[in-house]
Amino acid sequence: MTNHSPVIVKHAGKRHEVELDPEANGETLKYQLFSLTGVEPDRQKVLVKGGQLKDDTPLASLKAKPGQVFMMMGTPSGDQGAGDLGRPKEAVKFYEDMTEAEVARQEWATPAGLQNLGNTCYLNSTLQTLRSVPELQQELQRYQPSGRSGQSGLADLSSFGLSGLGGSNDLAASLRDLFKQMSETQEGVPPLMFLNALRTIFPQFAQRDRNGHGYAQQDAEEAWSQIVNQLRNKLTIADEKDDSAPRVSFIDKYMAGQFDSVTECDDLAAKEAGEESNKSSDVFFKLDCHIGKETNHLQDGIMAGLEEQIEKQSPTLGRNALYTKRSRISRLPKYLAVHFVRFFWKRETQKKAKIMRKVTFPVELDIVEFCTEELRKQLVPVRDKVREIRKDELDIERSRKRQRLNQKREGEAEAEAGGEKEPMQKKKEAAENKSKANDKDGDTAMEEDFKTDAEYEAEKTEAIKAAKKELSDLINQNSSADSGTNQSGLYELRGVITHQGASADSGHYTAYVKQQPRKSNDSQPGEKRREEEDVGKWWWFNDDKVTEVEAEKIETLSGGGESHSALILLYRAIELPALEE
Repeated sequence: MTNHSPVIVKHAGKRHEVELDPEANGETLKYQLFSLTGVEPDRQKVLVKGGQLKDDTPLASLKAKPGQVFMMMGTPSGDQGAGDLGRPKEAVKFYEDMTEAEVARQEWATPAGLQNLGNTCYLNSTLQTLRSVPELQQELQRYQPSGRSGQSGLADLSSFGLSGLGGSNDLAASLRDLFKQMSETQEGVPPLMFLNALRTIFPQFAQRDRNGHGYAQQDAEEAWSQIVNQLRNKLTIADEKDDSAPRVSFIDKYMAGQFDSVTECDDLAAKEAGEESNKSSDVFFKLDCHIGKETNHLQDGIMAGLEEQIEKQSPTLGRNALYTKRSRISRLPKYLAVHFVRFFWKRETQKKAKIMRKVTFPVELDIVEFCTEELRKQLVPVRDKVREIRKDELDIERSRKRQRLNQKREGEAEAEAGGEKEPMQKKKEAAENKSKANDKDGDTAMEEDFKTDAEYEAEKTEAIKAAKKELSDLINQNSSADSGTNQSGLYELRGVITHQGASADSGHYTAYVKQQPRKSNDSQPGEKRREEEDVGKWWWFNDDKVTEVEAEKIETLSGGGESHSALILLYRAIELPALEE
């Protein structure tokens, strides 16, 4: 290790960037951490690859890569209760005693990447984004292929991701085994069995490269659609309200929306002849964002995708005519995929060319404007109440910041004045200030009744509590809603599949997945949202290379050239504020 390498040390839910001096030892690092965390060196346990960091360990021997994550445990001696640690509820297990699978499951662990098996980056990025859906992982763990229940056969091989050998036509089983394998390591996993299953079911993904060297690059959107379609057929779940009811498709519950459409003829002669518009309903698994010359934002492209022109036979005119099909969303899924339609077939090159235009997209998407009037009536009150709660929580947070800033300024002023003032001196100054408030005629100035910070915060807290009760009542009124839908119309961005290059048949695919915030059981009003915003970190999956990046990186993925641009966005319904127990 040459030069100083910045690493990340996680402690008590916070992240600290620390420069490692290759000439120093473990004791030096602990003193660095002492200055950052206030935890004395003798109370620190720093976990590094290979075990617990010792004072005499040369930092150069760690061979730490920039951005590598270390874990630190320990509390300052001055912490309340720190002197009486008592017996831990669970036996403490140190890093060196953990198995590879146990390490991989730790909150601070880097997730597993996927090895590129020859132009398979389109598949790797798709799988990493699907893996960001926790409900999907949970249901896959329970999945048993039909007709094979109770048969041991090759079941033991699932721990190695090899049960696909016995069921190469079952994509859900192969995905279950692959995700299990990925959850037990931090290394790059070869998705061999899943790839074989995919190519068996869909031979298009087994096409050879034109030059005869290996397999051809494929379109990640096609892989996404085919995998989702297979999971729709294979992965079924019990009804959450009625166990005796028929099982429903996981995809239909969590990832499928519905359009209500009206198709009518553009020719006035057809309308004058009495031809009526045709109403229909269709299920969708992704929204298309069409990109034209006027498309600058995601919402522009979605709106364009909801209007489609069709040429077909008119029964009243007796000839072909143009029809316009206008669609609006009547069901919003919890997980919404949006596809940038960037690729089109170019005859001259016989390839799928790419539209390079820059199209921006929001981290939080309000989808209400694209919904039917009936659905909007349900969504808008919930959405507006959520925004009201957020505003009050933000006001509380700002109030606390002001309090901390004022306390800091008062402390600095007192320090400049030579230390803490005596009580009598403070009393005298207060009397003088009151005297100055009187005018020259001896009249006393009107005193304004300002709320204290504590009163303001208490008032806001009560307002939040009342608003959450109103929100709960609104949701309960909508008895048809279930956990698989979005009840506010607001989505947060959780995953992005990107493409780099000028053609779908070439270039490179990667995926960005947002890190999950830590759950806190004792958050105060205003703190939960701040915790989620503070996470702000994303994992960048570039095949088997996994890197942590800042949220600002996502803003650079809007396109505008051959650099990485978003192809598929995965949004998740925002978590609704819950009533406190």
